[in-house]
Amino acid sequence: MTKPPVIDPRRTLTLRDVSEASGVSEMTVSRVLRNRGDVSDSTRERVLEAARTLGYVPNKIAGALASQRVNLVGVIIPSLSNMVFPEVLTGISDMLEDTGLQPVVGVTNYSPEREEAVIYEMLSWRPSGMIVAGLEHTEASRAMLAQAGIPIVEIMDIDGEAVDSAVGISHRRAGRQMAEAIIAAGYRRIAFCGTMMPYDHRARKRLEGFEEALAKAGLTLADREFYSGGSALLKGREMTEAVLKRTPDVDFLYYSNDMIGAGGLLWCLEKGIDVPGKIGLAGFNGVELLDGLPRRLATMDACRLEIGRRAAEIIAGKHDGVIGGEVIELTPTLQPGDTIRR
Repeated sequence: MTKPPVIDPRRTLTLRDVSEASGVSEMTVSRVLRNRGDVSDSTRERVLEAARTLGYVPNKIAGALASQRVNLVGVIIPSLSNMVFPEVLTGISDMLEDTGLQPVVGVTNYSPEREEAVIYEMLSWRPSGMIVAGLEHTEASRAMLAQAGIPIVEIMDIDGEAVDSAVGISHRRAGRQMAEAIIAAGYRRIAFCGTMMPYDHRARKRLEGFEEALAKAGLTLADREFYSGGSALLKGREMTEAVLKRTPDVDFLYYSNDMIGAGGLLWCLEKGIDVPGKIGLAGFNGVELLDGLPRRLATMDACRLEIGRRAAEIIAGKHDGVIGGEVIELTPTLQPGDTIRR
């Protein structure tokens, strides 16, 4: 190939620049870059090599003006500091890799008003689909999603009414299942430690299911401790100490997530408390952090990677605008670890 021409770096590259550098027509360059048309392998490689050498990036806005859609998939999650969502994003990204669709992430910080603003901004770009964490939204957010005319997949939760499609687990069922395992192991003085963020609906539903199972066995929570802010080991340590000082006969602590559960486990071990003999512990999410603890915290796998993959499959299969309304319920696995009596 001839040496590419010197181009003013302040000027936006065009198809003509790639055409001149590769020695083929602009029409052929366009077919290659859009992966369309009958083009020989040698010509295709010559065009792609010229584009790479020049640093040419196609203008997708021009194509979007004709189709009224861009090849972006909006992904809206409540947090990036939470260890849960990076794995969900990995599943989405892996499944979209060869589809021509590109995920773009927005973060709401568990604020419904912030979520509404993010949904508005993302939909204004006319994406090919939207993946949104949770089923609870403001009325305005639900209206925007319902009228978008694109595939919408709400993820992480199926306990509620979806706008279009939903992929997740039943958090109420997960809470009941954990309570039943704790009761079956002989624990009776059970306390809860978790978030008091009013918009963490999935944690709320797990607690509701947990208390339903306790009530069925004639039990109630012996104590409960709530916190605000992000999940952290220190929060777990502080809450565990507070509960056991206030209610020393507690024999089990159920945490709303693994991070605070891990903090509680470390505090108990430091104090020489017999775990799981005197006190049992359990969290939720099944994060990899647990692999590095002195003992394996009981938890439930929230199917994060699979949720991301299945949501992206729905989007990729429908990015022409067909809306179907699939609800896919995945089943989390209870992992008793070393902190529930056998």
